[in-house]
Amino acid sequence: LTLAAFRLGQLCQKKFKLPIFNPTLIGTVLVILFILATKMDVALYKSGMASLSWLMTPATICLAIPMYQQFQILKKSLPAIVAGVAAGAATCLVFMLVVCPLLGLDSTLTVSLMPKSVTSAIGAEVAVELGGIGSLAGALIILTGIVGNLSATALCRICKLHDPIARGVAIGTGSHAVGTARALQMGRIEGAVSSLSIAVAGVLTAVICPILANFLP
Repeated sequence: LTLAAFRLGQLCQKKFKLPIFNPTLIGTVLVILFILATKMDVALYKSGMASLSWLMTPATICLAIPMYQQFQILKKSLPAIVAGVAAGAATCLVFMLVVCPLLGLDSTLTVSLMPKSVTSAIGAEVAVELGGIGSLAGALIILTGIVGNLSATALCRICKLHDPIARGVAIGTGSHAVGTARALQMGRIEGAVSSLSIAVAGVLTAVICPILANFLP
């Protein structure tokens, strides 16, 4: 079901060539509609998805390939990349820390939302360790990635981000691996920088998030 839904999403993307026809987005919608229409037991679907879910971690690690291919450029720009990712990751965490309580969300929901911009292999685990809901964090992480994938090109144009390194940092820090798929389409440098940004943002979030969580009411 999952593979067929994703394949249909790929065919739609190939035919219409519009950002909204994202395979992950279309596949997710199709699976949800199928489960609702057939009244399938969600626990049964989840158990069947265990092997595919496990593959998310090695798939993320495979982003090391474009990093290796652009190693010299990454090495030269490493201080700027780390500084950009640190600023982006800290801004995201502090923003959620401030906004969530203002919206009346409790600490459980807040810590589930805070790591939404990093890869699910890290974000969901961080949320659980802090007392959050892992499945909710995972869903928000995927949603964040899809939004980043759909809006990356337009936002870079609006914000006048023309430098490939700056674009890679912004996409990788804000929308992890799903957004990086868009960065790879923009160019090799964008894809490599975005891949590195995922790793740096994940490490920083794992360190900073527990510290900021102590300030929750």
